[in-house]
Amino acid sequence: MIEPLGFNAVSLLRGVVGMICILFVCYAISFDRKHIDWKLVGAGLFLQVILALAVLYVPFVGLLFEWAGRAFVKLMDFTHSGLVFLLGPYAERANGFSFLLHSLPIVIFFSALVSLFYYWGIIQRVVGGFSWLLRRFMNISGSEGLVAAGNIFMGMTESPVLIKNYLASMNRSEIFLVMVSGMGTIAGSVMGTYIGMLGGDSPMEKVMFAKHLLSASVMAAPGAIVMAKMLCPQTEKTGDKLVEIEKTNEHASPLSALAAGTSTGIKLMVNIAAMLLVFIALVALVNYVSKDIIGRYTGLNEWIQDFTNGKSDGLTFQFIVGIILAPFMWLTGVPFDDIATVGSLLGQKTILNEFVAYSQMQQWKEAGMFLHEKSVVMSTYILCGFANISSIGILLGGIGVLAPGKKEMITRFGFPAMIGGALVSIMSATIVGMIMG
Repeated sequence: MIEPLGFNAVSLLRGVVGMICILFVCYAISFDRKHIDWKLVGAGLFLQVILALAVLYVPFVGLLFEWAGRAFVKLMDFTHSGLVFLLGPYAERANGFSFLLHSLPIVIFFSALVSLFYYWGIIQRVVGGFSWLLRRFMNISGSEGLVAAGNIFMGMTESPVLIKNYLASMNRSEIFLVMVSGMGTIAGSVMGTYIGMLGGDSPMEKVMFAKHLLSASVMAAPGAIVMAKMLCPQTEKTGDKLVEIEKTNEHASPLSALAAGTSTGIKLMVNIAAMLLVFIALVALVNYVSKDIIGRYTGLNEWIQDFTNGKSDGLTFQFIVGIILAPFMWLTGVPFDDIATVGSLLGQKTILNEFVAYSQMQQWKEAGMFLHEKSVVMSTYILCGFANISSIGILLGGIGVLAPGKKEMITRFGFPAMIGGALVSIMSATIVGMIMG
């Protein structure tokens, strides 16, 4: 891969153009353009830029994120010890990487730890700190601050539990923010899976990807507020600025919390495995029709192979979504040689899910299809979120149970919230790409 050239005027210009394009998309599809709070938008973007600059160029902050990344990697090593006990020699990667054996089990251990940390009150304290920062800089309600901060560490259905007693009285703009922040972030319980998938056997790459995934998750909090408040501006009266985190704890002891987290992790792992099996099989079905039938008998496969210099083997689903999104990827600052590759990953994430996209990214990275290191980093940020079609149903089921009276609103907001969540990740990637050069 070609090393990045560093920050320069061209990267700054392309980053600014990319940010303007993203904001224009939000403005164009906004429910109420006249009431967009541009001061809030400016504050959120300022926070994202400062966070990106700090992670990349401030030694103390960079070391802090790197230390957190090393902690994640170490926890993954502990998971490997459990795998060795259960699987023996099959737990090693000497015979090749297996997503089922080497990545998914991490979900169980991380889910158990999250449950334990929640029982001890650690997550609530950290979430409270981030919530205070977001309320102070962006003038949002206490419930919005808690759910946006909670999504840094928790999933789209777990985070709203922090404010379950306030959901029923939240207005449309607040509910929309809950949905966008869920779509635009990932859960801590699955972050280890992404790290293991992308980092492979290299400890240095694992730490690098952990650092960027953590950075993406933190940057997504103010980014989600910006996108949500542009798409659905606050026009109704909000509640109190300060809201207490729900203190109810359903677990009687740390062991009970660990057991519950383990059970949740097992369900999550099985669900992820089943979704991957079905979605990847569907991609194979589409590729059979598009490449093996249409592309073969029309001669398009050969033309595409020549056009892409062998990076694509024909009229595949990956090629089609890559070409469609390539111009947008160029606007956001992705190096020209990789715009179709990164665009394809974004399309797969949005239409299918982020697990499929990260799995494809890992395969393409190992195959040397990325020509620039910057493209790999930007892809890591672009894919870091739950914004996909199936997540609409997950949100409807999760928040709908906590606030039955909001089901109609959630259904109506599903697709716009998915777009907002996707733009959150793209904005983070654009800012990081601009600073990287």
